Amino acid sequence: MAVSLAERTAQLDAEQRLLVKADQDIEEGWQRIRNQEDRVRELMAGGRDTCQVERLVSQLKQTLIEWERHRVLIAQRVAFLQREVNPEA
Repeated sequence: MAVSLAERTAQLDAEQRLLVKADQDIEEGWQRIRNQEDRVRELMAGGRDTCQVERLVSQLKQTLIEWERHRVLIAQRVAFLQREVNPEA
């Protein structure tokens, strides 16, 4: 069953919105991590045990890496749909 140009265009629009959202979420996530790293440094300077906090920051980073991988998939889907919608470009 062939997908119409209108359906492909709608899919492209949706994927482009997802890509913008992914970019925003990733940037906000990295900012949160920077904030947490600042807090870890403050705790360390105060002589506090930071083992659990450092583990949490590490887990947050791993989550963001997965988000970035997912963003790549969205970008690939956008590129595919752009070729489908406008093959001459």
